Amino acid sequence: MQSQVVFDERVAMLLLKYARMVVARGYIHNTLGNIAIRVAHPTFADGVVYTKPAEISLEELALEDVVITDVPTGTLLHGGKMTSVGHQLNREIFRLRPDVNGVIHVHHDEVIALFASGAVKELKVMSLEFPSVMAKPPYRLPSQVDVELDVGPLKDFVANTNAILMENHGVTTLGRTVSEAYHRLNTLTAEVRRTIMAEQLAALKGSDIRYLDQDSVDRLHRFADRVIYPSRSQAPGAPAGNA
Repeated sequence: MQSQVVFDERVAMLLLKYARMVVARGYIHNTLGNIAIRVAHPTFADGVVYTKPAEISLEELALEDVVITDVPTGTLLHGGKMTSVGHQLNREIFRLRPDVNGVIHVHHDEVIALFASGAVKELKVMSLEFPSVMAKPPYRLPSQVDVELDVGPLKDFVANTNAILMENHGVTTLGRTVSEAYHRLNTLTAEVRRTIMAEQLAALKGSDIRYLDQDSVDRLHRFADRVIYPSRSQAPGAPAGNA
């Protein structure tokens, strides 16, 4: 099987680039957390996936460590190290979302703290940039549902989100490219930090937080491409300007 796939160093270097960027943001603490990049391949209908193997961290990842798998089974097509159990989540996302080619999963401190605290049950929107970058609302999973171990529940919601919030676990973001997944990760984690600060300040002052109304959020979702990637969308009636 491995002979069918030629290792593309450019894709592997792209994986390393975003691994370093995720590490620099302080998202990685150990061997857990991963990035997966899907590329088209003439032999594999769902493409092939470049990713990190188990037992090393994104911080330690080197070019020779990068592995390639197929999407349906996780069969190794390049490299000699097995992927972690969490890679089946990446593969199932790629299988169910043909538009997605980049997935990032990290165990983000503030995301875990916010939902573990019980202070909020959903991530409300307070910034205009959040729905514009995310394009779809985040989906929160309760702590007892682990889609890394059992990907079955994904089919019920993954079409309608670009970010999965996993209580006591972390966050997974999706993008048409790994760049888009990375921007969504940074935007989501920023909104979580804003939420924590706003909740603290409102409690201190006895004030109400000015979250965006749902109609505004829905409209920003609809015109996300026009705002963030204007070259991809020419939808009439979209709000002017770039975020």
